[in-house]
Amino acid sequence: MAVLAGEAEMLEACRDLAWWRGSDHSWHIEWRDGPNASEVAALLVERVQEPGFAGSLAGPAGLVTASMATLDVMGVSFVLRAVDPIGMTRLRARPGLWRMSATLDGAVTAGRRVTPRRQWEELLGG
Repeated sequence: MAVLAGEAEMLEACRDLAWWRGSDHSWHIEWRDGPNASEVAALLVERVQEPGFAGSLAGPAGLVTASMATLDVMGVSFVLRAVDPIGMTRLRARPGLWRMSATLDGAVTAGRRVTPRRQWEELLGG
């Protein structure tokens, strides 16, 4: 979840985000709408790294599809399940608060002073 916490756009797109520990000691993460499970799995494999370690600490542990992915992260199994996923391509095509803000900032900068980003925008990933 720490890796995903830095992806505000991805998390904001998910509805009904839930995670729980399974009876087999695996972690299950489930959401509605939002990105495909394969996109989240690829992000996790890319981002879970240890400084000084050349290899990846995460990798697929089974079938990876748009709606379901199983990963092994440092010996712990994670099951990702996307219910009715939209996919990041379609999510990025939708107008959102941060994109609207960027558009307005672009319109304001044409012939006017550029305003620096505020601290809360940095914290929220905008």
